[in-house]
Amino acid sequence: MTTTQENPATAPAATLVRHESDCARERSTCGWRHRLISREDRALGPAAWAHAVDIDDAKLHYHKRSTELYYVLEGGGSVLLDGVSQEVHKGSLVHIPPGVVHGARGRMRVLVIGIPDIADDDYFEVATS
Repeated sequence: MTTTQENPATAPAATLVRHESDCARERSTCGWRHRLISREDRALGPAAWAHAVDIDDAKLHYHKRSTELYYVLEGGGSVLLDGVSQEVHKGSLVHIPPGVVHGARGRMRVLVIGIPDIADDDYFEVATS
């Protein structure tokens, strides 16, 4: 990982280069992920967080604060958005505003961008019947 940071009062946010191979693989509510830009980078002032996620039975949930973008890197399946299933495949982009109940099914690798973040305190699971 490489970072640079200047005086935050006079300079733009720090730059960051991180390789997936330098990130630990961990279980998440959506599957398995690598946190590329995340909570440990808060001091750098990133505009968004980014996780590379291998979708594995993502639970239905929503966020009150964050918008998420899903970009499908590999594979395919479906994304459920407020009860509507949308097919996705390599090259698909999904915009998920705050408040939209969502989850994913299938075998796919997704770049998840959270704006402003992907934080544990902004995750609300929805019970399924």
